[in-house]
Amino acid sequence: MAHANALGRLLPALMISAAMLAACGQMPGSGRGDDARTRTKAAEADDALAAVRDEEYSDMPVAQKRAPLAPASTVNGTVMTEAAPAALPYASPEDRERYPDAKPNPVRIVADEPVSTFSADVDTASYSVVRRHLNDGRLPPRDAVRIEEMVNYFDYDYALPAIRERPFEPSVAVYPTPWNDKTEVLHIGIQGYGLPQGERPPVNLVLLLDVSGSMEDPDKLPLLQKSLSMLAKEMTARDRISIVVYAGNAGVVLEPTAGNETLKITQAINNLSAGGSTAGGEGIRRAYELAEANLIKGGVNRVILATDGDFNVGITDPQQLEDFVTRKRDSGVTLTVLGFGAGNYNDAMMQTLAQAGNGNAAYIDTLNEARKVLVDEMAGTVFTIAGDVKFQVEFNPKCVAEYRLIGYETRMLETADFNNDKVDAGDIGAGHRVTALYEITPVGSEGRLTEPLRYGALSSGTAECGEIAYLKMRYKLPGETASKLIERPVTQADVRASVDALPLDFKFAAAVAGFAQILRADPYLKSFGYDDVIRLGTAGKGTDSFGYRAEFLSLVRLAQSAAALPALGMNGAGGE
Repeated sequence: MAHANALGRLLPALMISAAMLAACGQMPGSGRGDDARTRTKAAEADDALAAVRDEEYSDMPVAQKRAPLAPASTVNGTVMTEAAPAALPYASPEDRERYPDAKPNPVRIVADEPVSTFSADVDTASYSVVRRHLNDGRLPPRDAVRIEEMVNYFDYDYALPAIRERPFEPSVAVYPTPWNDKTEVLHIGIQGYGLPQGERPPVNLVLLLDVSGSMEDPDKLPLLQKSLSMLAKEMTARDRISIVVYAGNAGVVLEPTAGNETLKITQAINNLSAGGSTAGGEGIRRAYELAEANLIKGGVNRVILATDGDFNVGITDPQQLEDFVTRKRDSGVTLTVLGFGAGNYNDAMMQTLAQAGNGNAAYIDTLNEARKVLVDEMAGTVFTIAGDVKFQVEFNPKCVAEYRLIGYETRMLETADFNNDKVDAGDIGAGHRVTALYEITPVGSEGRLTEPLRYGALSSGTAECGEIAYLKMRYKLPGETASKLIERPVTQADVRASVDALPLDFKFAAAVAGFAQILRADPYLKSFGYDDVIRLGTAGKGTDSFGYRAEFLSLVRLAQSAAALPALGMNGAGGE
């Protein structure tokens, strides 16, 4: 009723305002006095509208209110108003962000499907995207939250490999699930072999930069330029850097240049400006041509694509772009994707290209994130130590009734793909950490979600459970086509009686996984909430040299204080 009354009062005000504005438009505008009269009448019109609007606003429920309008300005006799920054976590109507549509992995019955297979994932883009949304005061779209990327954003102190030929050693633990006292978590972690500075191979980098009109915002091209200037300072005389840009068409703005010519490289970066449409497909083609023409045998040959992903001319079909990049990875050139900006960010495209190009994807929302990705973790971003890394876990049906893989929805593989070296999987860079978490239901637990088979074999789940599961990993060393195998059993020796008995890193990883599941509204968390995440994350925070874990705890508090509105799906990207 309040809205109807307000609308009745608003219509006369609109008619009065329209008449006043029409009169303003017919007046000669040749003097300062005319301009002053126009401003006065415009202000009176705005006051009339504001009075009605404020009365209607006061009658609204709190959850429906938007930020009040900022004071009006006048341009050529027309009233212009701008909204003040939103006080509540609403996505802007013009948002065209796109995310992969991936539903949470289902619970699997071990008696039916004892084997789980998936590809490694070292991307971290999802965490930065979530951080940007929360810092803007709103919850992220559910499909923007990829649990494995949230967890893998952080460093963990896993076992270090002894030799380069065996580039990682698995760290394993089984412990009570923090969000369900009737299930357990199987935690698998690996840390890639780190490259000593003297062993770093030469690099042939082609920077493929989007300079289209959509990149003109401060958090796009200007941030990109500052980010790549930091990367340029990490290059040496043995390295080569080229720059290809694309807008309406694509072109080379820096031919292959020695990495120690920092001034020349940074000048080329800083001279860029944004404008035009986005011929991303043509740019990718030109960048690969340049990388192949200057291939360094025995070195790293990589295209780094920096864009908001808003390709709108040339090859724009994601499948065509994926096919092109897939064919090109056999040339020895890999692809790293750096995402920038908000509003039209195409995360789905970025993920597709990075996975097809045997590379990785990161999202740069701040200069600190650029430093983390391109300076502090440059070895992991650029130097691959193991390719086509696959995980396979076989669960013992005498011990485990059900399981679900937490995250990795876009990285699932068929069982037969594990031994097939033709099937592509994720690559791991120097020093990269990869964490995978399973929630498992022990045989005989009341936490079982499915009914046992009437005619199925029964198991006591006690004395027969010396070996809970069997872990296998496959990988290829750089330049090799045949995979190697790492395997180990998961036994009672890996079991921890309580979460308190876990190493700090394992506690923190569980807190991040719990938080990501809350943001996605996964159906498996029971009463586990933000306060539980904060308690568990604080217990696992540790030394936190760079402050990343403290920042995570701050983000949890931001999410806790955000309005309890459903996160908006973006442009058919799998939202509600």
